[in-house]
Amino acid sequence: LASIQDPDVVQILSQVLADLVEGEFMQLQNKEDENERFEHYLNKSFNKTASLMAYSCKANVVLSGGSAEDIENSFQYGRNIGIAFQLVDDLLDFVSSADMLGKPAAADLQLGLATAPVLFAARKYPELDDLIARRFSQDGDVEKAFKFVLESDGLAETKELAREHCRKAVKSIQNLKDSEYKAALINLCEKVINRLN
Repeated sequence: LASIQDPDVVQILSQVLADLVEGEFMQLQNKEDENERFEHYLNKSFNKTASLMAYSCKANVVLSGGSAEDIENSFQYGRNIGIAFQLVDDLLDFVSSADMLGKPAAADLQLGLATAPVLFAARKYPELDDLIARRFSQDGDVEKAFKFVLESDGLAETKELAREHCRKAVKSIQNLKDSEYKAALINLCEKVINRLN
């Protein structure tokens, strides 16, 4: 990083570390209000996952001498594809085997984390609110939350939100001239979503 010798890029990429630390602290917090809780989850997802993608995209455009608009669009591309990636990851925690994930299924619940599928499911099953508040710490909480997610529209809503973020990512690069590079960025969005298949 220091060998780049571009102070703007160093500052941009150092934000990733600051966001990651903030995201870890955010993960320790719970929000009571449903709307605050979802906003908190999305902000945490940005800090822990999407920040790396967003600021890496931004740094590349800064290094290439892009315009202010290109820099902002690249940041939005990375932000949205990063959030979509995290949403798909959270969904896969409910629908994939441990072998496919490289971690046990329902690992986030076991860690006390309420991800998008759980937060969406809580709209249909308000009894999840108590489980979320106690971070799934009592016997049977993980199993009950898992069941509620599968019986709700939580997985479908999470998948749709991931698709929406991919659409926003593609829209943010719509002004780029058509090229193999633009096609690759669009294809990357498809690969993020197709991790579900």
